[in-house]
Amino acid sequence: MADMTGKTVLVTGATNGIGLETAKTLAAMGAQVILHGRSTERGQAALNGIAKEVPGARIDFIKADFSSLASVKNLAEEVLDRFPKLDVMINNAGGANVKRTVTADGFEMTFGVNHLAPFYLTNLLLDRIKTSAPARIVNVASSAHRGGRIDFDNLNMEKHFSSGAAYGQSKLANVLFTRSLAKRLAGTEVTANALHPGVVRTGFFENITGALKLFMPLFRSFMISAEEGAKTSIYLASSPEVKGVNGEYFARCQRVTPSARALDDAVAERLWAVSAQMTGVHSGY
Repeated sequence: MADMTGKTVLVTGATNGIGLETAKTLAAMGAQVILHGRSTERGQAALNGIAKEVPGARIDFIKADFSSLASVKNLAEEVLDRFPKLDVMINNAGGANVKRTVTADGFEMTFGVNHLAPFYLTNLLLDRIKTSAPARIVNVASSAHRGGRIDFDNLNMEKHFSSGAAYGQSKLANVLFTRSLAKRLAGTEVTANALHPGVVRTGFFENITGALKLFMPLFRSFMISAEEGAKTSIYLASSPEVKGVNGEYFARCQRVTPSARALDDAVAERLWAVSAQMTGVHSGY
């Protein structure tokens, strides 16, 4: 394992699944790790679990609800107030919704939590990350981006909703955001890369209903463990092999080519502008 001593890392969605495994491994590598989650109880359980497995681990927990931009802002403010540097940011938090629901700000929940929240949080923390350079931003996307498309006329799925389309759109947005961010970071010694973690056996699929639920035992037999799913996030956060690598998409710790839609610079820039408007981020970044 690489030595992460002296590095400060933020991992969102770190109270279970691949986020927890990522946080635990990076703590074992010597990093000071900030865990984020939306439940104080689960956050404390995660801290206790890591402390038990990694004696002397330097870990903290900050609670925030990604379905509220105000809560995301509070998370950023607490990170900025408590931690003078931020060497690695791992945007891992995400989810999928069977039915259309909206965030506190009125955005379709999957798009809001999976894309707008990390977009907003990253921009709020970007100056701190830049002053910590060399630094890395790691965005957990999914191979589901390959079936996604950005529908600018229906970003909030008000006209018609499909859970698969909503998830695919949000994961495509993750890759497009990564590539736009990487261009803005050129020459700063800060890199941004996206990844597909694999299909992981976690609580992510708990909300599945109907016929698909009947096939879950079969699907699970093809899924990988959370520990296995965290490997690419850990690799991008710590490996000297990817020092200076920027704007790429990875799977199984290897560079792969994302979908043609994910390589559309015009769509990426339009998405950045729309996301900045939705979140109130200064679009000059």
